[in-house]
Amino acid sequence: MQDAQAMSWVRKFHVSAEMLESVRELNHRFLDLLAVQPRDWNSSGPSSIALSAHVAALSAAQKAAAANCPYALFDLRFDDDGHWQRQLRTTDHWSVADGTPVDAKTLDFVRLALFFAWHVASTTKLAGRLLLGMHELTAAAFQGATVDRLPALAATEAANLTARWNNCPTYWNALTGAASGSNSANLRRIQLYGLQLTAAARLT
Repeated sequence: MQDAQAMSWVRKFHVSAEMLESVRELNHRFLDLLAVQPRDWNSSGPSSIALSAHVAALSAAQKAAAANCPYALFDLRFDDDGHWQRQLRTTDHWSVADGTPVDAKTLDFVRLALFFAWHVASTTKLAGRLLLGMHELTAAAFQGATVDRLPALAATEAANLTARWNNCPTYWNALTGAASGSNSANLRRIQLYGLQLTAAARLT
C-alpha cells in the first residue's frame, strides 16, 4: 500500500521509469563513494566518518537495496538557487584550476550527477524538485543551460557533493540500519520516509 501511494505521488511529478532507474544507479555509485572515502559528507551530523563506516559495513547487495529510492541520496546544493544561477550564467567561464582537487571517481560521479540534473530539469522542473530537491529557480537555470557547459562544472562543484538531508542523521542511521537487516518492508518504510522529507522541504 505504501509503495502504491508513493508511486502515485511520484507520477504526479511526471517522473519516468528511466529517471527512477538512473537515480537508483547514481545512488548506488554515491553509496560506494561514501563507503570508501570518509569526508565531510554529513557535516551537520555527529560524524562523517561514522556515516561512511555504516555504509562500508553494508554488502554490495545491501547497498543496492538501500539505493533503491525514488529520490537522490546525494546533493550538490540543488536547493541553493542563487548558487546555480551564478554557476550557470552564460557569461561565466570555468577552468580546471578553479576546482578543488578531487579523486577521479568523485569527479566522474559529479559529471554524471550534473548531466542527470540537466536532463531532469530540461524534462520537467517538478521531477527535479522530487528527485533532487531542486529549487524551482535552480531547475530553470539548468533548463536554460546547454549540455556542453556541464563538464567544466564538475571540477568546481565536486567540493559541494554531500549526502542529502545531511542535517538529518536519524534518516541515515535508519536507512543503513534497515539495509543491514533482513526486513525488506522496514527498509521500504524508511525509504518512503524520504518522500516525507521531500514534501516537507516543498512546504518551507
